[in-house]
Amino acid sequence: MHAITIPEPGGPDALVWAEVPDPVAGDGEVLVEVVASAVNRADLLQRQGFYDPPPGASPYPGLECAGRIVALGPGVAGWAVGDEVCALLAGGGYAERVAVPAGQLLPVPAGLELTAAAALPEVTATVWSNVFMVSHLRPGETVLVHGGASGIGTMAIQLAKAVGARVAVTAGGPDKLARCAELGADILIDYREQDFVEEIRTATDGAGADVILDIVGAKYLERNVKALAVNGRLAVIGLQGGTKGELNLGALLSKRAAITATSLRARPLAEKASIVAAVREHVWPLIADGRVRPIVDQTLPMERAADAHRALESGTKNGKVLLLAS
Repeated sequence: MHAITIPEPGGPDALVWAEVPDPVAGDGEVLVEVVASAVNRADLLQRQGFYDPPPGASPYPGLECAGRIVALGPGVAGWAVGDEVCALLAGGGYAERVAVPAGQLLPVPAGLELTAAAALPEVTATVWSNVFMVSHLRPGETVLVHGGASGIGTMAIQLAKAVGARVAVTAGGPDKLARCAELGADILIDYREQDFVEEIRTATDGAGADVILDIVGAKYLERNVKALAVNGRLAVIGLQGGTKGELNLGALLSKRAAITATSLRARPLAEKASIVAAVREHVWPLIADGRVRPIVDQTLPMERAADAHRALESGTKNGKVLLLAS
């Protein structure tokens, strides 16, 4: 088969479409013929040499895909050759075929094209596990989503609205904020021009955000704590603004607040399977009835993965960038 390889870490041109050995479905795995994959920021870090795949995972980038099952490994039940699926991956999505643990498979939601389903597994698993399973967002609460126009952000807006929460977002510029508003965001904050702490306090009559979903990390740590409500929950899922910040524990104590920091890729298979099962139970019905949908900014042939990485790095996109296998 062919896959996007990374012979040497570097810029987008480090991605090379090359012939590689075919994967084989092991115990509890299925082999999926990939129709489409999606680009995530973790792929950019892997390309740069900063985020190696977990032990035993495919060396190729790509944390999600959609396609058709072409083989079943030993011990797999409940799936059949020919099933159309999407999948959460530890790697290998930028390829013509990938072996997937059966617990990380999802059926394509009713009414959704197979290609579009590639935009779902990573964002739905990330948002559902952090905003709902860990941070326990409830109807009527306020959630602040940093990077509201990103793939994660556009999904977080929709899911939070679907459960009856009030959604605040930060994004860069009026065009991105307008896109967030179309998806249901109630409080729009241009981080280039406005202080999100003051804006969220004003919008909540001084209370603050009950939940904050943060992709920035250290740069926002102090201000995120200030923006939290009493009993607030901060979920850190990205480090675009650095890894080390100063935390005022007194401020955290005074609010009886909590901070969690999670990643998805390296979790044990059982944990991933539990998250995927929760997504299937809670999110898939929302997609099937049209209340939630994948937001795709553009699609490119998989051979042009370098251009897809440039698009993501440009910061101009809204939603996901997909790669189509030939």
